[in-house]
Amino acid sequence: MCLAVPGKIISIDKSNSEFVTAKVSFGGAIKEINIQWLPEAKVGDYVMAHVGTALEIISTEEAEEAIKTSNEFAEMQKEEDDKFSKKAE
Repeated sequence: MCLAVPGKIISIDKSNSEFVTAKVSFGGAIKEINIQWLPEAKVGDYVMAHVGTALEIISTEEAEEAIKTSNEFAEMQKEEDDKFSKKAE
């Protein structure tokens, strides 16, 4: 299964014109990713990223919805893990 995650661009490094990168915040975790395929990307944009590469620019609303869904999934997974742990005891 492939999963892209939303992140917000906080800086862009164009010092190498053949490999443009950006520092992107993924829920507070800062990662440097490739944004070469999105020459129109700018600081403050949200992007969907997969394995260190930005795939597309998304709206703030789309990013917030994706983050909300991801957080809900993580909470559901935690509940399932807790149930499994209690059964194992």
